[in-house]
Amino acid sequence: MVIAVRRIIFFATLFTIWEILYRLNQVYEVRSTTLFPSPIGAVEQLYIGFFETGILTEALSQSLQRIAVGFTLAVIIGALLGIVLGISKIADETLGSLVIALQSVPSIVWLPIAFVLFGVGNTAIIFVVTLGGTWAMTLNMRMGIKNVEPILIRAAKTMGYQGKELVWRVMIPASIPSALTGMRLAWAFGWRALMAAELIGRGGLGRTLMDARDFYNMDLVIAIMVIIAVIGLIVEYLVFNKIEKNVLSRWGLNDNR
Repeated sequence: MVIAVRRIIFFATLFTIWEILYRLNQVYEVRSTTLFPSPIGAVEQLYIGFFETGILTEALSQSLQRIAVGFTLAVIIGALLGIVLGISKIADETLGSLVIALQSVPSIVWLPIAFVLFGVGNTAIIFVVTLGGTWAMTLNMRMGIKNVEPILIRAAKTMGYQGKELVWRVMIPASIPSALTGMRLAWAFGWRALMAAELIGRGGLGRTLMDARDFYNMDLVIAIMVIIAVIGLIVEYLVFNKIEKNVLSRWGLNDNR
């Protein structure tokens, strides 16, 4: 509760300072008033976009659908690749080097290829989002598999676990904390890739932001940026933080200080 109050006070202070600077700029015109947005104006645009025109409601819905599909695919594909790299030395030495190379390529670079392959639409953007999150998930899952305590593997073998059973019943459960880190990174990279792809593609928050910029509606630009940031905070604090606490508590890794 104390942390929540501190955060509210912090953001309220920022909001107030921003509004003061906006009003001072209106008086002294240090910068063009058109290009210096107002926080109150951004709030008004949020209300208009959600409750009057519905523009932001539609854009947010489209973006959330894209990130949901892209993130899910990234987690599934990345987890499977990570398991293969973690248990196979040959795959790690060959396919693993390709994964590392692809991780260094910004996902937005794939957008022109995606447009050629899938056209300018949902599929192309989801493809880019999936690539944005897959490699982080892969590498973290690989690390989790490789860092399983040898004593666990030896104990499992003495109990008769071999081959696939050893992987599914011992190695994968033991690597879940690393997999959670991979999911968190996959979300972050995927969300950024989505916004970048939508700036060029069609629909969603990114395209709406570009349209607002073209019409010099800076209040709406800031409003969309606020939505993007708030979605990130919600996913981080209300989803991943809670999952992380449960996982670390179950694995005996939580910090009780």
